[in-house]
Amino acid sequence: MPVSETALTDALRTVVDPLTQQDFVTGKQLRHLRIDGDKVSFDIELGYPAKSQYPALRAALTAAAQAVPGVGRVDVNFSFKVVAHAVQRGVALLPKVRNIIAVASGKGGVGKSTTTANLALALAAEGARVGILDADIYGPSQPMMMGLAGRPESQDGQTMEPLENHGVQVMSIGFIVEPNQAMIWRGPMATQALDQLLRQTNWGDLDYLLVDMPPGTGDIQLTLSQRVPLTGAVIVTTPQDIALIDAQRGLSMFEKVGVPVLGIVENMAVYCCPNCGHTEHIFGADGGRKMAQERGVSYLGALPLTMKIREQADSGRPTVVADPDGEVAGIYKAVARQVAVKVAQKAKDFSAKFPTVTVSKST
Repeated sequence: MPVSETALTDALRTVVDPLTQQDFVTGKQLRHLRIDGDKVSFDIELGYPAKSQYPALRAALTAAAQAVPGVGRVDVNFSFKVVAHAVQRGVALLPKVRNIIAVASGKGGVGKSTTTANLALALAAEGARVGILDADIYGPSQPMMMGLAGRPESQDGQTMEPLENHGVQVMSIGFIVEPNQAMIWRGPMATQALDQLLRQTNWGDLDYLLVDMPPGTGDIQLTLSQRVPLTGAVIVTTPQDIALIDAQRGLSMFEKVGVPVLGIVENMAVYCCPNCGHTEHIFGADGGRKMAQERGVSYLGALPLTMKIREQADSGRPTVVADPDGEVAGIYKAVARQVAVKVAQKAKDFSAKFPTVTVSKST
C-alpha cells in the first residue's frame, strides 16, 4: 500500500513547535518531502537557531510519520535561516548584520553586561553567527567578560576587525583606550565614538548583534535608540523596586522611539544557599514578572543570584561556556531561544527588494 502524502502531512501537522506553538506544516517550515516506497525524508527549516532542540524535534516528527500506514524509515534534516527584520522607520540596516538587539536596564549594577555576554554565547551555541557591541563608553565590561585583550586590526585602513572569542565577535572602546584611562567625554563625543564602533567595524555576516547598552535613558541611550537599526530590545532588571523604576523608564524609551521590546529578563531573582539549600528572595520576589504583565511584554525568564555567575564572567569564561550543561546555562539558552523566536516573528525587512528611484529633469 503506497504511503499517502496527504496522510503524512496531516500526521506531521500534529507536531507542534514548543517555542512558536505552531506546527511545521502550517508554519511553512516543511521542505522537500519525499516518499520512496516505505522510506520518507523531509527537511525542516527553522527561522531561528536551535541546534539543541533538533534531537527532540526529530524524535517527535519521526514518531508522527511512522504512525502513518506504510511508513518505515524516516529521515529528518534540520536547518535554520535567520533573515533581516524591520527596524525603526527611516533607519537603514547595517551591512552584514541582519538583526541588532539592544540589551538595556535603565539602571547599572543589575547584571546587564553579564546577561548580554551569556545570551550572545547561548545564541552562538545554538548555531547562530553573533556579535557584541559594548556600547558602555564610560564603563566597558565586555573585554574582561569575553576574555579578550589587545587592539583591533585594520586590513583596509578604514574599518576595524572585531576581536573574537568563544565564537562571538566583539567590539568595545575598551580595546582602544588604556584600561585605567577615564573617559571624560561629553555626550556628543561618546555618541560619535559609538557610531564609529558600530559602523566602522567589519562585522562578519552576523545573524544577531547584541548591543550592551549603557545604563540610563539620557542623551547617549536616546541617540542610540534613534540611530541604530534595532530589531528589538531586551530589558534586564532585578526584582527590587528601585531597579524596576529605572527599567520602566528604559522600556518607555524604546516604546517612544518605535523599538519593540522583546521581553524582560529578571536577574538575581533568588538566592539558594549552597550549604543548606535555603532559598531567599534578597531583592524581592517576582518584580520583573509583575512588570512584564503590567506592561504587556513577555517575561523571558529568571536568573538566580549565584557566586559562580560572577566568578565565571570575571574570568573571561561566562557561564554558558564555563558550564554549558549546567542549570544556569540552560536558563540562559532558554531565554536566548525565546529572543530568537520573537525576532523571527517580527515583520521582515523588504527594503533591499525595492529599487532605488531617482528623479531627473528632462531637457
